[in-house]
Amino acid sequence: MRYKLLQEGDIQVCVIRHPRTFLSKILTSKFLRRWEPHHLTLADNSVASATPTGYMENSISYSAIEDVQLLSWENAPKYCLQLTIPGGTVLLQAANSYLRDQWFHSLQWKKKIYKYKKVLSNPSRWEVVLKEIRTLVDMALTSPLQDDSIHQAPLEIVSKLLSENNNLTTQDHESIIVAIAPLLENNHPPPDLCEFFCKHCRERPRSMVVIEVFTPVVQRILKHNMDFGKCPRLRLFTQEYILSLNELNAGMEVVKKFIHSMHGPTGQCPHPRVLPNLVAVCLAAIYSCYEEFINSRDNSPSLKEIRNGCQQPCDRKPNLPLRLLHTSPDLVSQEATLTESRLKPVIVTSNEIHVEVERNNTANQKMTASVGNDSEPNLIDCLMVSPTCSTMSIELSAQADRILGCYVEILKMLSDYDDWRPALASLLQPIPFPKEALAHEKFTKELKYVIQRFAEDPRQEVHSCLLSVRAGKDGWFQLYSPGGVACDDDGELFASMVHILMGSCYKTKKFLLSLAENKLGPCMLLALRGNQTMVEILCLMLEYNIIDNNDTQLQIISTLESTDVGKRMYEQLCERQRELKELQRKGGPTRLTLPSKSTDADLARLLSSGSFGNLENLSLAFTNVTSACAEHLIKLPSLKQLNLWSTQFGDAGLRLLSEHLTMLQVLNLCETPVTDAGLLALSSMKSLCSLNMNSTKLSADTYEDLK
Repeated sequence: MRYKLLQEGDIQVCVIRHPRTFLSKILTSKFLRRWEPHHLTLADNSVASATPTGYMENSISYSAIEDVQLLSWENAPKYCLQLTIPGGTVLLQAANSYLRDQWFHSLQWKKKIYKYKKVLSNPSRWEVVLKEIRTLVDMALTSPLQDDSIHQAPLEIVSKLLSENNNLTTQDHESIIVAIAPLLENNHPPPDLCEFFCKHCRERPRSMVVIEVFTPVVQRILKHNMDFGKCPRLRLFTQEYILSLNELNAGMEVVKKFIHSMHGPTGQCPHPRVLPNLVAVCLAAIYSCYEEFINSRDNSPSLKEIRNGCQQPCDRKPNLPLRLLHTSPDLVSQEATLTESRLKPVIVTSNEIHVEVERNNTANQKMTASVGNDSEPNLIDCLMVSPTCSTMSIELSAQADRILGCYVEILKMLSDYDDWRPALASLLQPIPFPKEALAHEKFTKELKYVIQRFAEDPRQEVHSCLLSVRAGKDGWFQLYSPGGVACDDDGELFASMVHILMGSCYKTKKFLLSLAENKLGPCMLLALRGNQTMVEILCLMLEYNIIDNNDTQLQIISTLESTDVGKRMYEQLCERQRELKELQRKGGPTRLTLPSKSTDADLARLLSSGSFGNLENLSLAFTNVTSACAEHLIKLPSLKQLNLWSTQFGDAGLRLLSEHLTMLQVLNLCETPVTDAGLLALSSMKSLCSLNMNSTKLSADTYEDLK
């Protein structure tokens, strides 16, 4: 039978019997008030009695208890314990046998723990100490008591023993670790014990103890830990354990097998805390690689500068890589005429880290637009304006380089699991890495694999994390686009990101406007090289009238006509524009109902047959139209009422309608497959007066948002 360890106030009813000669005062109350950490306390009462029962005035120390026994002789009082102490005995009577046994095991446990604390606080011979530790562990494992402190108390005793004795041999270390291993199967190690484990991982990474003992401990930490912020040494121990795995002969293969064991063999990881904990360990490890340079941000004088007499902050030059000054138009025009011979590199050194910034003669449109703006430059501006404007190379120490390589590789492994990818993308948005890491070419080059995995994932919750979380905050899309600090290709990743985002972004027009303002040059360059995605982007910019400047429009047209694919798409655009002009010409019916079972192709043929500039009411109820017909619906300038009852019109179509049909007043979506993702897009339709969402997958939260 299992018992709960007695806590403060757990004993409610008991009868205390004691020889009269031992007590100075006999009381009548039958209540044992509380348990102190090291004492059985017997409290006072004001009413005296001649019967030797009740409260005692003085407490009994656990160390004073010589023996604890269950009364078993004939005619003995029921459910009693006998405590033998100097000068006599004390009888405790419980209400039932279960409560009596609970008291019995709890008192024995408290008494033995007090004994082990005393014995192990003054170790003489380590053979004896090791034997006592094993006995202590066996006692904890075989105890019938159920409580977290039953296993934690021995671990804390051993932790204190190790922290106070630093002269142990490696063999002693491993013997102690093996001895306490059974207790670690279901318990986190205390902070001091984590420090001891970290030291062992660093000094003996190839020890079998690391594989056989530490592996289940780290697995339990990753599965059950809720917050590394409250126990940072657990995170540090996990970090050192993974690094020790990387030191084995197989290296990253061992780490990969460990990550796979944490995920499990199925397609869905059964432990929701594993991924956040692994990402937290990776972020902390990567941060530590650049920590020394990060700490120099406060611009405080280094030891060398103090020796040279530079003690005032005003005497020092600011760290150039961390903040770029705003550029004036005059300076831009002057730098455009400079020759390479006049360009000088600026080097910032921080012990093992060297950052070199080379100033070149190219000025970015974004940089020019920020002239006169006194606000803080954003993350990408602080690092680099364009690949030709500044380049940074960071050199880490050999140890930091190994740590960085290991944990970036782990992030790659995590991105390969389909079920982990949405949560991983969310954890990496906004960008959680320091500026120094983003300025490090090796880091951004290795991390590119993770961003590519996000860009290839068709799920919106994954690739939408490539964008910034809010306006003015740069995201992975800006970082890896041409002109970004991490862009090391000819725009292939940028084109891939644009392609996937255009396919799911419900604010297509806004996204195109952002591209036109910030990335028009790279888009035109890639279109000139025949990239089909960028050709489509330029055609959409012309079709949606994103570009106001006539010269820019002509330049886009020239770019499109310079390639075969561009020429073909531009001709198709011109044909659509002619059809659109005819479609929107005033005239035609004001109401139109499509026959049931009609398809998207039928609707397209109908709208291409004449003018529908006056069409205000369109019913597509009980037809087979899908979201694809939205491309035709947005061309109806006067449409105010749209009936889509019992069609296959989905979220993608709703997103398109919300951007273009701003005058729509009545919309019927009854029995359509739309979800919350599409319905939320309707919040931008301010003219909407009537909305039917019966028999849709509308949730209560989305309903409140729409209201």
